[in-house]
Amino acid sequence: MKRLQQLACFLSIAALALWVAPNARAQSSISGTVKDPSGAAMPGVSVEISSPALIEKSRSVTTDGAGRFT
Repeated sequence: MKRLQQLACFLSIAALALWVAPNARAQSSISGTVKDPSGAAMPGVSVEISSPALIEKSRSVTTDGAGRFT
């Protein structure tokens, strides 16, 4: 009986690990708004973020019509 309990416990932990692992990746983001000195939004501006922590080392996005980026 103890062997069966150990097996059930192991399978429960394994199932939990398989369920949690894909959702455990970093889920952070950076967002903001690009504005000119007068405070007007600037659409179409290229924003580049770089960090050794990024897999691709840098990431570029373009601001939308309201000057926002994510």
